[in-house]
Amino acid sequence: MSRMGDVLAGLHAAWEFESDSVLIRYERGIRTPKLFQALGERRVPIEAIAGVTLTPGRRGTVVLRIEPRDGADPLMEAAAGQLKEGCDPYRLVLPAERETLAEYYADELRTQLKDDGEAAERYLVSAPEAPRQFKAYDAKASFDGKTVHFRWFWTGASSAKWKAGDQSFPVGELSGVEWRSPEVFEGHLRLTLRDGAAAPAQPDQDPAAVVFGLGYGPVHESLPFAAAVLAAVLHRGPVAAVPAGAPRRDPADIAERIRHLGELHQAGLVTDEEFSVKKAELLAEL
Repeated sequence: MSRMGDVLAGLHAAWEFESDSVLIRYERGIRTPKLFQALGERRVPIEAIAGVTLTPGRRGTVVLRIEPRDGADPLMEAAAGQLKEGCDPYRLVLPAERETLAEYYADELRTQLKDDGEAAERYLVSAPEAPRQFKAYDAKASFDGKTVHFRWFWTGASSAKWKAGDQSFPVGELSGVEWRSPEVFEGHLRLTLRDGAAAPAQPDQDPAAVVFGLGYGPVHESLPFAAAVLAAVLHRGPVAAVPAGAPRRDPADIAERIRHLGELHQAGLVTDEEFSVKKAELLAEL
């Protein structure tokens, strides 16, 4: 950029134009979308940009938008086109009187773009950093940068998930992540496994998935989580063959889980053998 370090401030964000990138800083105000607040700031290299547009907005505004290259940003890859317009991290809404200035910056960016139409071979925009966690409807999901953990809630998890037990997935065993927005029907986060094993059709029956709904798994928590896992999967290194031992749990938590397991057994959702095996597993964690 010929005017390195210039800043263009708009609604909810400010863009700083540098010689090789655009630094986007999001506001933390109460009206700022929670996803923007969660992201904080993002540096977008010029090579991660496929195009730039400037279009009329609503109520006397114009919208400057960066079009990221396919495959350049794990957040947008995980979102898969499901973000609402107001939560698009690449849109900058400006007063109409700044249109001339915005057009100048748009033109400056366009002169540096390589419009080859090819997808990026690697992620060029940094993913949200781990560790990350959020509460889904049926589990607490956590990611420490190396392993995804699902710890089931007895109030939400299906009997199939309770039978399978809490789950841990090293990134080396994963091939991808499927995120379905909590703002649509059957929102969920599902991990796809490298072994190619067929997963249950319904996420609530799949131990490699957590389901959203009723305020659980909000976009600003579950989408950065999905993006962080996706980036780790793509850049994975060697994975130890022997997983680390599970930490010991609170006895009260174990007792609650055994009680719920007993309810499933009495309801006929768990066989005698499954009840005995799972109860033994839970007691072994004490």
